[in-house]
Amino acid sequence: QVQLVESGGGLVQPGGSLRLSCTASGINFRMYTMGWYRQAPGKQRELVATITSGSNTNYADSVKGRFTISRDNAKNMVYLQMRSLKPEDTAVYYCNAHWELAKRDYWGGGTLVTVFS
Repeated sequence: QVQLVESGGGLVQPGGSLRLSCTASGINFRMYTMGWYRQAPGKQRELVATITSGSNTNYADSVKGRFTISRDNAKNMVYLQMRSLKPEDTAVYYCNAHWELAKRDYWGGGTLVTVFS
């Protein structure tokens, strides 16, 4: 059974930091591109950052220089370090595991990040 479980969300003031974690089970973690996506109220889900099996990273323009994605293959975990948070970063953040060749794609249940003054 595949599970992706996010943690680390919460309330933070503008300019603050949070670190999100995602623990994966039931998949061959090393084979997957891992990603973080977010969905703000009333908006579509959008890409935040991805990291390939070879640790190549990609970021949305809106988070470049503020967010850092990383992975630990030994622990089956992916992280999103978020700094200089803004109110517009408020969203539910979802962990994604994607393996293109095998056509496999999995989602976690999300963790809420709220940035408020």
